[in-house]
Amino acid sequence: MITPEMVAEHGLSPEEYQVVLDTLGRTPTLPELGVFSVMWSEHCSYKSSRIHLAKLPTTGPRVLVGPGENAGVVDLGDGIAACFKMESHNHPSYIEPYQGAATGVGGILRDVFTMGARPMALMDSLRFGRWAHPKTRNLVHGVVAGIAGYGNCMGIPTIGGETRFHPSYDGNCLVNAFCCGIVDADRIFLGTAAGVGNPIFYVGSSTGRDGIHGATMASDTFEEGGEDNRPTVQVGDPFYEKLLLEACLELMEGDCIVGIQDMGAAGLTSSSVEMADRGGSGVRLDLDQVPMRAPDMTPYEILLSESQERMLLVIQEGKEEEVFRIFDKWDLTAARIGEVTDDGHWRCHWHGEEVAAIPVAKLTGSAPRYDRPQERPDWQDAVQVIPEIPEESDPARALLRLLASEDLCDKRWIWRQYDHQVGTDTAVGPGLDAALVRVKNTNKHLAFVADCNGRHVYLDPHTGTAGQVVEADRNLACVGAEAVGLTDCLNFGNPERPEIMWQFARSVEGMAEACRALDIPVVSGNVSLYNESDGVAILPTPGIAVVGLLEGPVPDISGCFPSAGLEVALLGDAPSHLGGSAYLAVIHGLERGLPPPVDYERERALHDRVRKLVRSGAVRCAHDLSDGGLSVALAELCMGGIGGRFTLPQGGSTTGVLFGEDHGRVLVAYNPAQREQVGGTRLGITGGDRLVIGPVDVAVDALIAAWQPTFSTWAG
Repeated sequence: MITPEMVAEHGLSPEEYQVVLDTLGRTPTLPELGVFSVMWSEHCSYKSSRIHLAKLPTTGPRVLVGPGENAGVVDLGDGIAACFKMESHNHPSYIEPYQGAATGVGGILRDVFTMGARPMALMDSLRFGRWAHPKTRNLVHGVVAGIAGYGNCMGIPTIGGETRFHPSYDGNCLVNAFCCGIVDADRIFLGTAAGVGNPIFYVGSSTGRDGIHGATMASDTFEEGGEDNRPTVQVGDPFYEKLLLEACLELMEGDCIVGIQDMGAAGLTSSSVEMADRGGSGVRLDLDQVPMRAPDMTPYEILLSESQERMLLVIQEGKEEEVFRIFDKWDLTAARIGEVTDDGHWRCHWHGEEVAAIPVAKLTGSAPRYDRPQERPDWQDAVQVIPEIPEESDPARALLRLLASEDLCDKRWIWRQYDHQVGTDTAVGPGLDAALVRVKNTNKHLAFVADCNGRHVYLDPHTGTAGQVVEADRNLACVGAEAVGLTDCLNFGNPERPEIMWQFARSVEGMAEACRALDIPVVSGNVSLYNESDGVAILPTPGIAVVGLLEGPVPDISGCFPSAGLEVALLGDAPSHLGGSAYLAVIHGLERGLPPPVDYERERALHDRVRKLVRSGAVRCAHDLSDGGLSVALAELCMGGIGGRFTLPQGGSTTGVLFGEDHGRVLVAYNPAQREQVGGTRLGITGGDRLVIGPVDVAVDALIAAWQPTFSTWAG
């Protein structure tokens, strides 16, 4: 008996449940109710975001596979391609930090190798609450350990990422994981169920009760007592996943596979439904044939379990023995659990009895889509106005406070727990504007950067998000790479609140505008909504990861001044924009003003110029100006122990020039003989043990003492 209370517990509105009744022409069985619940959840159906995501540019000359598959794929030339995606595991990581983060890494790895790609790099994008909050330190320790524990065991380098802190994340941390792999351009595998009569195989770990209703939980807000949801958090085993990866890639060398899909969110349900939908087919599953590790499991539990390290395969009829042979070789489970049909229905049987029969299209294309109300918040105008700020009386002290602040201090405590050299292909690891990893047996390197400034997006979702795209592209240019594709993880609050939906829609529009202007296709991504706790939403956090391509040798560039006697120049105009800046937030406690505007034409010209300078070897350092502005960028370049004396470029106020966060600016260091080739505004020369920038005069040792130990001392 399905009651209204059961419907509500499954996250379906009365109107949605009525559609279920109309679709089936009867009351659903309990397994069917569970299936509608997860497939129509925000996490699986994108019902609040799909109409907005259609605005993103998803095609281009390099795009081989765009959004809709497990991961996006872009052509790198010479018969090889890069396959990548970013995903969230936010709610599970708050409830159970280690396993939530670990299984987030495991899931994104499977998204990539299910396409036939061997993973070659991982990144993360993390958000936590205030350092003073009683839960933050434990969350940081658990999440970082979970990421390290899974990625390191898999033998895949974690080569970059970013971590920020803000009170809005006190009750809802964000854990976004990125993975990229390399695949032959003519051997890309898709998640499709085709060929009537072809067998469906379940491979990998057996099914337990962990993770049941994980997709539904991820589509709800946190209220007090959210930690009680621990049973919905999956448990990962990276050693088992390593075997699964190798077995799947070996099977892909032959001609057995018709389609392959990771059992991620909503487990066996979503994988089988999505494969049937892509293939325009139906499927029949015999649930009693599913390998189970818990006793007395029911069809409902089997269908909704999110146990890790599992894949679903459609195999060419007659090739079954090859599947058994390879998975037996790797000591893995393989079981035939069903077949492809031609009736367009998703059917499940349990010991011969049909327990679910639903038209596939009703679970996918006919899932609810909402154009939710949008309303610009009443407070938006007020926060965009900066009260009168006096000229900074002690800029040296302000610089030291910025370097020691939660967002800008040295985070090596985090990335030193990750193996970023495993595989021997990491050419540039954490520490520069972007990381570089060699593509084996080629002269190609892939560059990676992940970033998001939620404060800028909060103040103006459109311009703030556009600014994140141009900054990421600028970061790639600083290592000589050109962007080939973008993946996103759009983290926002409750979309049923009109002001949150307004933030989301404007943010997507800003991303779309910037990607079109810079010719960067969005090839994959994820939407994570309902990130709020007790009615308090997170800062809008549209995390992005951009992949770049560098052909030829790795440039001889450094993250710090490599020697004395180098000239330093500013490419771009003098900074002056303090709106949304770290300076206002840290020194004055203000999150106010408009984020810096974006000039796409000037950005493109600057990025092209920087790329050419870096690739030609004309510059020894290239570092963009972002958080903290010119003063922080110069201080970061001094962290190798070499200082310098620099004059302030002509611009606005001294405070604005020192701490403004305008876009379209890059610092470069070069041998004086290259002055004419480099151009720009010459600021000064490196050398000595002090950093002098106009009125700022600070010992390099003091900069290092403020920046380097702060985070590790707090983390303990």
